[in-house]
Amino acid sequence: MTRVVVVLVTCPNRTVARRLGRELVRRRLAACVNLLPGVESVFRWRGKIDQSREVLLLIKTTRAGLARLTRAVVTLHPYDLPEVIALPLAAGHPPYLRWVSSSVAAR
Repeated sequence: MTRVVVVLVTCPNRTVARRLGRELVRRRLAACVNLLPGVESVFRWRGKIDQSREVLLLIKTTRAGLARLTRAVVTLHPYDLPEVIALPLAAGHPPYLRWVSSSVAAR
């Protein structure tokens, strides 16, 4: 396992996704954010089945920075209950992983 995690966050549109991604990188909460448009989500919300087209963010950050990143997403995101799911990395290209770690603020 590495110190780097990938965080998944869905956004309602590209404008929100870009704004959120840029802000997370600007605050040094993430080293990189990829925007994947065209995601269609099916989910249960308030007792009903719903679906929506969304933009998925793939956010690269550190385990140490995950709590701060989560707080920022919850504060900045327009959804009442934003998705914030962190996936551990089993391995990766060591220079890239070092770059992610050095790009995320330690505190």
